[in-house]
Amino acid sequence: MDRATALQQMREACNQVAREVTQMHKLAPALEDSSTQAEVFKALFELTKQVEVVKKHLLRLEKRDDSTLL
Repeated sequence: MDRATALQQMREACNQVAREVTQMHKLAPALEDSSTQAEVFKALFELTKQVEVVKKHLLRLEKRDDSTLL
């Protein structure tokens, strides 16, 4: 597998994780327990942050110029 394919597949996976986290966020109020909801929301926020970190690193790698010509 080449870099471009890996980047594309990882980006798609990040988007899928983000969609699932959003879906979980919508379901949390149905738990009807404020302390559990608070912990779930905190965990989902952390997941979202980490997915964004991955996406940022993928973008940086994608834009990086690996050429040796100056």
